[in-house]
Amino acid sequence: MTPSPKSFRVKSFGCQMNVYDGERMAELLGAEGMVAAAEGADADLVVLNTCHIREKAADRAYSDVGRLRRADGSKPIIALAGCVAQAEGEEAKRRSKMIDLVVGPQAYHRLPEMVAEVVGGKRPVDTDMPAISKFDVLPVRQRSGPSAFLTVQEGCDKFCTYCVVPSTRGAEVSRPAGDIVTEARALVDGGAREITLLGQNVNAWANETQGLDGLIRTLAGIEGLERIRYTTSHPTDMTDALIAAHADVPKLMPYLHLPVQSGSDRILKAMNRSHSVASYFATIDKVRAARPDIAISGDFIVGFPGETEENFADTLRIVDAVRYAAAYSFKYSPRPGTPAATMSDQVPAAVMDERLQRLQARLAEHSTAFNRATVGKATTILIDRRGRLPGQMIGKTPWLQSVFVETNAKIGDMIEVITVSALPNSLGGVLATAKAA
Repeated sequence: MTPSPKSFRVKSFGCQMNVYDGERMAELLGAEGMVAAAEGADADLVVLNTCHIREKAADRAYSDVGRLRRADGSKPIIALAGCVAQAEGEEAKRRSKMIDLVVGPQAYHRLPEMVAEVVGGKRPVDTDMPAISKFDVLPVRQRSGPSAFLTVQEGCDKFCTYCVVPSTRGAEVSRPAGDIVTEARALVDGGAREITLLGQNVNAWANETQGLDGLIRTLAGIEGLERIRYTTSHPTDMTDALIAAHADVPKLMPYLHLPVQSGSDRILKAMNRSHSVASYFATIDKVRAARPDIAISGDFIVGFPGETEENFADTLRIVDAVRYAAAYSFKYSPRPGTPAATMSDQVPAAVMDERLQRLQARLAEHSTAFNRATVGKATTILIDRRGRLPGQMIGKTPWLQSVFVETNAKIGDMIEVITVSALPNSLGGVLATAKAA
């Protein structure tokens, strides 16, 4: 019989929602009396919280499983969780005898129960998709860093032709507002000063009486909560009311992640994206009219089936027009079961590589320009971690830029700085008081 685990480690891969889920699984296991294994120490239970967005994600997950075998031939209890677990199900146990349990992202509230089944000699699998029942049984949030994630919406009804989210996360479902407010208050009581609301299509969150804008206004009333963010947004769900919240709610930070994926209407149609280039530009114009200093970030897919050089040039044009402060860009990755995987005119890998390099170079130009434009300005940063150098701390500006500064401030403090240097992904700063002196 397998001994009951006393220590655990959760390794999360991929998106911010996976990070949130990983934190919640750790809280579940902690509530059962287990402790997180120290850095470098063996854990009795390892949870691999996987992502299925990129090609060969399942293969990489099984490689991670194999690396958990110890030098003496023993291994921890291994839980395969997340979207690869959802996609693979029972097949995961057949592909690797080392995997002891398989749990999907909508069933991880059963993790302690499933671990107990493993101790009893079983190899359970749960990839059911109930309507967010997991949130009803997850423990109350106890501790938090200065910045915390809070899932408010899960699933997707958009069915982009390249995406597996509808099959791994299910249909769009919004958590009740009261539950979200309760969790937000617990996070603030536990030390959070900034909360990022999460969802596959977070701006699709709604109940009978309000949309995401109303939820943000409610959360802004929580004493001690200083900053609110949300991600990831879909262009189609950017309502006028949500845009107005960027002008009206001081705690809502001037940063919007709004993926466009391509600058070509022909490719957007093939992707089954429900927006056009023109409608995307119209949304950006409205957002900037409401909050002129807002930073826009985006997502791009290069080499979608059928993408021509002209289509790619359209993407470069939208990059130049929007002037993204930050962006994530990827080569198209065929996912099993998605319509795009069987489309003709797959773009050769070498062409995708070359286009991605050009795109990333152009994006870096704009992110660097955005950062340089802030040099010499005063701003408030929220300290969230230590830097590499003695006395150095790192904090985030309202525009989600990382600023390195020498200070005695502690993690969780909000301090005034003046930026003095800029790189593509970070800024150097000095204390505003030091600059004044």
